[in-house]
Amino acid sequence: MSLFKQLLIAICLFLVVAFSGSFMVGLKSSRTQYVNQLRSHAQDAATALALSLTPNIDDPAMAELMVGSIFDSGYYASIKVIDLANNKVMVERSAEPDASDVPVWFVKLVNLEVAGGDAIVSRGWQQAARVEVVSHPMFALARLWENALGSLAWLLLCGAASAALGALLLRRQLKPLDYMMAQSQAIARREFLSLSELPRTPELRRVVEAMNQMVEKLKALFREQAERSEKLRVESYQDGLTGLANRRYFDMQLDARVSNLEEGGGGYLLLLRVNNLTGLNQRLGGARTDQLIQAIAQLLVRGCARFPEHMSLISRSRGGEFAVLIPGLVRDEAMQLARELESTLVSLQETGACDVSPAAHIGLAPYNAGDTAKDLLALADQALAQAESHGEPSWVCLEHKVIATTSGDHRTWHVLLDQALSLDRFQLFFQPVVSSTDSAKVMHFKVLSRLLDDQGQSIAAGRFLPWIERFGWATRLDQLVLGHVLKHLQQHEQPLALNLSAATLADSQALERIFAMLGQHPGLGPRLTFEIGEEQLPEQSALENLTRRLHALGYGLSLQRFGGRFSMIGNLAHLGLAYLKIDGSYIRDIDQESHKRLFIEAVQRAAHSIDLPLIAERVETEGELRVIREMGIQGIQGQLVGEPAPW
Repeated sequence: MSLFKQLLIAICLFLVVAFSGSFMVGLKSSRTQYVNQLRSHAQDAATALALSLTPNIDDPAMAELMVGSIFDSGYYASIKVIDLANNKVMVERSAEPDASDVPVWFVKLVNLEVAGGDAIVSRGWQQAARVEVVSHPMFALARLWENALGSLAWLLLCGAASAALGALLLRRQLKPLDYMMAQSQAIARREFLSLSELPRTPELRRVVEAMNQMVEKLKALFREQAERSEKLRVESYQDGLTGLANRRYFDMQLDARVSNLEEGGGGYLLLLRVNNLTGLNQRLGGARTDQLIQAIAQLLVRGCARFPEHMSLISRSRGGEFAVLIPGLVRDEAMQLARELESTLVSLQETGACDVSPAAHIGLAPYNAGDTAKDLLALADQALAQAESHGEPSWVCLEHKVIATTSGDHRTWHVLLDQALSLDRFQLFFQPVVSSTDSAKVMHFKVLSRLLDDQGQSIAAGRFLPWIERFGWATRLDQLVLGHVLKHLQQHEQPLALNLSAATLADSQALERIFAMLGQHPGLGPRLTFEIGEEQLPEQSALENLTRRLHALGYGLSLQRFGGRFSMIGNLAHLGLAYLKIDGSYIRDIDQESHKRLFIEAVQRAAHSIDLPLIAERVETEGELRVIREMGIQGIQGQLVGEPAPW
């Protein structure tokens, strides 16, 4: 029972006890007073009757008449006239007056004593008879009952008023306790809240100050861990001169993005090399050469700005070599980008960006989901070598046989996907996410979608998702898959995780349709968690609103492919995420590459400080699993523990 209810009940019990005590004290006083009044009433009646009977004591009829008149005019239990000569009753009247308005239990509770009086009737100088009068307590009981009802009504009125005022006062005074409870619950959800307005009550003020101090200390600890991890990430995976990704990070991401059949897609790899960088360095000096490298880096950033931020990966490999990976890029767009870069490089000196117009060449190579990073790099290097050997133009784009068969026909994909969305030609696949310490313990199943072609063969998401995004149909696919997932959850108890696309997150109307679908199934919330790719995160305010809406409906939210933007983990602490899935590029060969382990350990420490579970994606070897267990990461997902498959 809550403290508020306990105090409210205590107030009510106090009022009841106070009323009961006051009533009993008043009853005792009133009972004594009424007994004295009844005794006086009986004595007065006996005296008056004795005086009236003195001249008529020898007339039985007159005595009977006088006794009857006295008896009928008041509240008497009995009136007797006794002859003193022989102690015989001369005249007697008795009755039991009706007290039906007073409950029997109240009569027994009051237990009002019977009061009587007597007087002597004289015959001359002799005592002839004695008059005995007993008053009935009926009217006293009625008055006591009326007083009790009045007191009870007053108690109820005072109780109601006291309860209302007490509830208002208690709710106001105990409001800090409610907020402290919310603080505790928020800490359990990995949120940090502080109460800015301190209560006036000294005891509560000290408790609130202690809670705020603890919350601030936790926030500082988490911030320190996050900053340390971000610093480690920058040192390990960022080029110090240009701020772009370095070769180590590019190699990690290249393998993860190209070979991933589920979430990857086709695109292009662009290699740019500045010729004779050593000669430029000798001729211009280190500072001006660095200025040139920085100018080229900014040129690449501006050139890729029209593509979604989460798609392009720009890095400086070494010296004057740059690499750009752009998923979803088609051949015409790739060639246009190469021409723009070529013309911009020529104009660097004219615009004042640097002192010279560098000689640079560009090689373009297409890829498809499932290709190997080694083959793609070899093809791109071949294109770059041809560009350097041909002279003009300064870029070369090579073909790839797989590209022509899987992603070259814009119209074919448009018709195929439009029909698939209209006729619901998609199938759900499920990949288990298990505990790192017990592979038999399934934490949840990751939901993936497959496209069914005209022959009923399934096509991996990595092949059709880029076209879905290009045609602007990602929201249609999300709603279609969510409908299948909700139906599945109604038939099966296992928890699921489903990805939301960036297009749905950016479309308020699409989100409202998603919320409407979820609102129809509130009981399924604990078994469905939505995942958002780190590269697809909306602005903080939109993300907080999304989290509140999902939590209000009972559903959870988490991040996948986490690792490239670790600086934002400080903001994620307020969202109450279900878990974080670490990008598979940081997991690949983690047992052999120590820099990855150092970084993941830093992430683990920061996440552990707010009790945020971590799950490793794309675990494929026993060595990787061994390291993950040693670091204390809770869950794993990958080919080692289960391939995606129909239910």
